[in-house]
Amino acid sequence: MSQPKYHRVLLKLSGEALAAENGILNFDFVEKIAKQIHRCVKEGVQVAVIVGAGNIWRGRQGGKMEHSRADHMGMLATVINAIALEDIFIAEGMEATVFSAVPMETFADTYTARGAVAALEAGKVVIFGAGLGSPYFSTDTAAVLRAAEIGADCILMAKNIDAIYSDDPKKNPAAVRYTDLTYRRMIDENLHALDMTATIFCMENGIRGFAFGLSDPENIYRAVMGDAVGTEIHN
Repeated sequence: MSQPKYHRVLLKLSGEALAAENGILNFDFVEKIAKQIHRCVKEGVQVAVIVGAGNIWRGRQGGKMEHSRADHMGMLATVINAIALEDIFIAEGMEATVFSAVPMETFADTYTARGAVAALEAGKVVIFGAGLGSPYFSTDTAAVLRAAEIGADCILMAKNIDAIYSDDPKKNPAAVRYTDLTYRRMIDENLHALDMTATIFCMENGIRGFAFGLSDPENIYRAVMGDAVGTEIHN
């Protein structure tokens, strides 16, 4: 019987991946994600999740707004998503808790690495909201920093395409699909699976990554089990 490849993972979910056609959240799809996370937990894998807010608000939508205020709105939107995930995960039969980078005790625990690790070791799914709590930093950067702080074996990047390509495969049929990449090559070839700050952080801190498509939520489980469903990223 196969064993999980990773003991502790951080799963990055984009807000867009959670969006419904006529609303903020596609509950049916999020429930499918929850079922696959539950499969991982049953295998003894500790799972943390960080979620973006593209289904509600992105800082760049602020137009002429002051940048920090627009980003603050995005951080609050990630907490809305995180609370929704918490509720769906609990309904699926898991223990789950939200940690916010910005203190808001009524809605979530205030993030500390020690608290997050303790929750993971207690068998809870940990959900990170509010990014890093600072403007100008993307969810990518928050994800890789949290992965380092909690000692994750790998950051799982659930994306809207099935792997990392040399170009947009929807626009360029000749785009090369990668199954294995180094962070150095990502930088040299200007590949945008992660933003540059996050890519350099991963390279400098030896954080392994795995990018795969979320169109089939079972890919979460497959990635945790070590199946070749996307692109492995490493130094």
